[in-house]
Amino acid sequence: MKRMSILALIFCACHAPVAWGQQPAANGNGDWTQFHRTNMERWNPYEHFLNVKNVSRLSVKWSDPGDGYSSPAVANGVVYTGSSSGNVSARNAKPHSDVSALDAKTGALLWSYATGDNYLTSSPAVANGLVYFGPSGKGSTGWYALNARTGVLQWGYYIYDAAYSSAAVANGVVYVGVESAGLYAFDARSGALLWSYRTGNKNSGYTSPAVANGMVYFGSDNNVYALNANTGAVLWTYAAGVPGVTSSPAVANGVVYVGSDDNSVYALNAKTGARLWSYATGGSVDSSPAVANGMVYVGSDDYNVYALNAKTGAKLWSYATGGSMDSSPAVANGVVYVGSDDNSVYALNAKTGARLWNYATGGSVKSSPIVANGMVYVSSDKVYAFGLK
Repeated sequence: MKRMSILALIFCACHAPVAWGQQPAANGNGDWTQFHRTNMERWNPYEHFLNVKNVSRLSVKWSDPGDGYSSPAVANGVVYTGSSSGNVSARNAKPHSDVSALDAKTGALLWSYATGDNYLTSSPAVANGLVYFGPSGKGSTGWYALNARTGVLQWGYYIYDAAYSSAAVANGVVYVGVESAGLYAFDARSGALLWSYRTGNKNSGYTSPAVANGMVYFGSDNNVYALNANTGAVLWTYAAGVPGVTSSPAVANGVVYVGSDDNSVYALNAKTGARLWSYATGGSVDSSPAVANGMVYVGSDDYNVYALNAKTGAKLWSYATGGSMDSSPAVANGVVYVGSDDNSVYALNAKTGARLWNYATGGSVKSSPIVANGMVYVSSDKVYAFGLK
């Protein structure tokens, strides 16, 4: 996602006394509980409702006044989302950012946790009955865990640093990045700091970690880092071109896929960091790759969505939108969903790149879509929920 100036956060909580959300879908594995659905990459193999034949019938089922960069998460019939512009005056008189829980089927507000800042770019992560999110301004009190059912604060940790990264939760640990080039690991239940690692470079920490096989991967400055997930010890680094790596790594089949501001997509050996291939786009790659069925999907600031061969990096197809792309693709059941700064969200045929559907929102779509239980959720000028007519 793009860099932006962020104000300090002042946190308070407000709770709406409404009924709890819908029951989970029959296939609970269809939930999308954090930025990387599996801690590793943005693919939902359990989505069996939407497909290439019916996705053209998507329509808005509900929308919510919360908006922004934060990508939604879905767990147990509830959508968790962050608002980054303070466009929630119906709930609060002062500009603020929200973490909100909405009924996944109806959009009814279940609870909200309000901050005193106008921006919240970190996407919520849901695990262990808690919702994890980070601050969006220097001087804020840090990373937070809320009760997923009530929104009540469970723990917070003081970092005093901005977070554009979304959390990755794996094996009882929350991994988060911060702006001044660091990665933190917290105990998911208590919030106790387990370890931290500082790269020594400022204006980084924009990427969301990926966790796989006892290793955690993230980008900072112009490097991709691999750390021991238990200790934070550096296992390898890979230097991409300047100016930096702001794409969130994805991991699949022993390979780390990541974009860079040097206009390239890289495939690295997950154990050693050795480069397997690279592909040059026509613009910086802030979008996080999605990997599914032997293909890599990623957006670029040259306005294109690319599909590459996961083993060789060969271009298979590209689709031109009308704007630059910070949004990260989501793949489910043969369809690629992605947003663009041309104020639209798209559904493309994963094999051919043919456009199957698009919807014009009221603002740029920098948030990354998620697909869960026959619905598509994404933030723009509002939080949108799309389902079949």
